[in-house]
Amino acid sequence: MTNETIPTLAEIRQAADGLIDVIVRTPTLPSVALSKVLGSPVLLKMENLQRTGSFKIRGAVHRLSKLTAEERARGVVAASAGNHAQGVALAAQALGISATIFMPIGVPVPKLMATRGYGAQVVLEGETVATSLRLAAEFAERTGAVLIPPFDHRDIVTGQATLGLELVEDVPDVDTVVLGIGGGGLIAGVAAAVKARAAEQGRTVRVIGVQAENAAAMPPSLAAGEPVEIVTHPTIADGILVAKPGAIPFAMIQELVDDVVTVSDDDIARALLVLLEQAKVVVEPAGAVGVAAILAGKVRASGTTLAVLSGGNIDPLLLQRVVAHGLAASGRYLTLRIPLPDRPGQLARVSELIAHAGANVIEAMHTRHGHGLQISDVILELSVETRGPEHSELTLDTLRAAGFEPIVVQD
Repeated sequence: MTNETIPTLAEIRQAADGLIDVIVRTPTLPSVALSKVLGSPVLLKMENLQRTGSFKIRGAVHRLSKLTAEERARGVVAASAGNHAQGVALAAQALGISATIFMPIGVPVPKLMATRGYGAQVVLEGETVATSLRLAAEFAERTGAVLIPPFDHRDIVTGQATLGLELVEDVPDVDTVVLGIGGGGLIAGVAAAVKARAAEQGRTVRVIGVQAENAAAMPPSLAAGEPVEIVTHPTIADGILVAKPGAIPFAMIQELVDDVVTVSDDDIARALLVLLEQAKVVVEPAGAVGVAAILAGKVRASGTTLAVLSGGNIDPLLLQRVVAHGLAASGRYLTLRIPLPDRPGQLARVSELIAHAGANVIEAMHTRHGHGLQISDVILELSVETRGPEHSELTLDTLRAAGFEPIVVQD
């Protein structure tokens, strides 16, 4: 890779100057809870509080600002199920450019309404983002509109790099930066800015990328020395569910990123719960993977660590499910199925035992039907809140000691 591929500090600073009137300067705040986990200072860059709810507005504004007058007159087109759509829509509105956004039919309603609210013409068609991308490319070919990619363009990477510039301005002594990887545009830009600024100061800074293990295309790509397309599996971190890294960011990641780790959906759900309870912030799953890596022990303590909360656009219904999943993953929420003889007092006895163990019943269902029951049996299904894994085991042991046979139902 030639040095010209990586944005220079001068280019990144120029890009930052061009964003002043459109984006907000998001705060960087310390996290006491994560500092205790890691054993060294941890700070959070709250990019979830950015306009449109994510970092994507940075790259979109910079890319659109580089268009010629003739290109602006033709308008722009993009495809996305969320953050990129909103970023392009708002950037186009700010610069007076018409925008058409292709989104899959099942896109969450809040993201659809936000994109329309920024003035874009939204086309709902197809079942997947891949279909939307194909339709957007066909629209560009047919109409002459400029296709704005989500990550695989040097202008996009340079725009995202402005976030890295803010990181080193906010935390000059940062030693490690942890953030998620989807297509690679954000981490490539952040790494370029952070590494260049550190070099000016005669310092080094580690940059660690994090992927959802069900969509981890970067490790095999790095092993192969080129972007590799993988078969992805469903993950709650849909914002970084990308089957193949972008060629341009990948080349930068090869040179600039120190390590790439993966986290499970359970890890991500726990991170969202910690951020809600401890930091009092709402973050989307893809935006919380850096915190998930810290909590899962994938990041070693080394001076001051900064985790980027890259987005906060989460559907309220998904948030409800993820919180429940996070509670279960943290050992604080049990779903139990308990076979009982069909005689008076059994339900009261189970409730008494759970209360004696100090746990709290959230929901209960008592049925005589299904589960291969004999005519003299019933099934009691309970949702129980506990204080953590040890308390969950104590609750189960209390029931077993009384002769009951609770079965833990996995989430």
